[in-house]
Amino acid sequence: MKSNFSRDHIKQIVKEYDVKFIRLQFTDLFGMSKNVAITVDHLEEALENKYMFDGSSIDGFARIEESDMCLYPDIDTFTVFPWRPQNGRVARFICDVYKPDGTPFEGDPRYILKRALAQAEKIGYTFNVGPECEFFLFHTDETGRPTTLTHDKGSYFDLSPIDLGEDARRDICLSLEDMGFDVEASHHEVANGQHEIDFKYDEALAAADKLMTFKIVVKSVARRHGLAATFMPKPITGMSGSGLHTNLSLSRDGKNVFYDPNDSLGLSKEAYSFMAGIMEHIKAITAIANPIVNSYKRLVSGYEAPVYITWATKNRSPLIRIPAVKGESTRIELRSPDPTCNPYLTFAVILAAGLDGIKRGLKPPAPVDRNIYKLTCEERADLSIEQLPQSLKEALDALEKDSLIMETLGEHAASRYIAFKRQEWDEYQSHVHDWEIGQYLYRY
Repeated sequence: MKSNFSRDHIKQIVKEYDVKFIRLQFTDLFGMSKNVAITVDHLEEALENKYMFDGSSIDGFARIEESDMCLYPDIDTFTVFPWRPQNGRVARFICDVYKPDGTPFEGDPRYILKRALAQAEKIGYTFNVGPECEFFLFHTDETGRPTTLTHDKGSYFDLSPIDLGEDARRDICLSLEDMGFDVEASHHEVANGQHEIDFKYDEALAAADKLMTFKIVVKSVARRHGLAATFMPKPITGMSGSGLHTNLSLSRDGKNVFYDPNDSLGLSKEAYSFMAGIMEHIKAITAIANPIVNSYKRLVSGYEAPVYITWATKNRSPLIRIPAVKGESTRIELRSPDPTCNPYLTFAVILAAGLDGIKRGLKPPAPVDRNIYKLTCEERADLSIEQLPQSLKEALDALEKDSLIMETLGEHAASRYIAFKRQEWDEYQSHVHDWEIGQYLYRY
């Protein structure tokens, strides 16, 4: 269903579709969807921003002594879930989180993105984002828990009968279209059981909202097909991982400011500077765009995931690729983020970095249109090619040193995010893994 609802229109839809429950959905600091479910009898209270919850129970939100939080539904995000029963259906709003005094909660990821977008708007820019989200479909065991097993032997762009996830992927696309998405493409990806569905770019806040909705739809529809969907970046050793390639552009007065017909690549000065800003801050951005220990199992050589901080037009190994399209479709593609990231935080820090590049007139290094994985260490050193962080710890260290990215997150969110993620890293470091048992138990 389309956006731009009025309250009366929402009430009319609720009655027409026999909606009985409404989810007040929000996102925590670590990109997990949360919700408070209410009956339709309390819709009016929700629309008047009267629903509260305990923020201290949400990871990274608030301490016990400041725990009361209010949910403010964004009525433009209203939608009815299409896979629910025809009678007694479920709808949802995406909500902003406010404090009881009526001020935005500084730890709300949606607010953090809105704050970054407001900075762009002050200088006349609208930030557009087109995410390309990959995921895996696996079988479940006898208890319904996900496995890493798939009968799917498909690879890039394969069709049935090799692509056994095609039916689930088709139903995901149909559900997304029922919810107002403009689905541009869907296909099998490189690894067994791996898929990608692309939907049309949008302004950054709407794109982040859609990405959170997309994850819910994928998991819900997969479950109806007896499958488990996962956005884990690297669930299978030796196969390609799942990325969230992110297409980026700025517009002013409806025109794409990244396009310059007089440039050999069709890129404007703003586009080059925006790209240079991202490259300068990418090590800190990585802590947000690749937020879990497993993220760094994907960012290794040989699987088309970026490892080095370069850009290019003719290959898919660099951090940033320039698609061949021109005109209003001109954009840059950042290839490092993965689907476990919080899209609100990720888009916010990418925007801040890009705008920093424009404000300072930064220029990117020369493009590297070679397979960077095959360059020797000496060749990379001669080209001054730096490497992305190789672990969550390295990325967090880089984040703490980057004042711009820290300021974009805000002290509240940054401090809680880093503390939680450092604890995650410490737990991983102290855990004995199956690989260690297999390698060392019998040898020593």
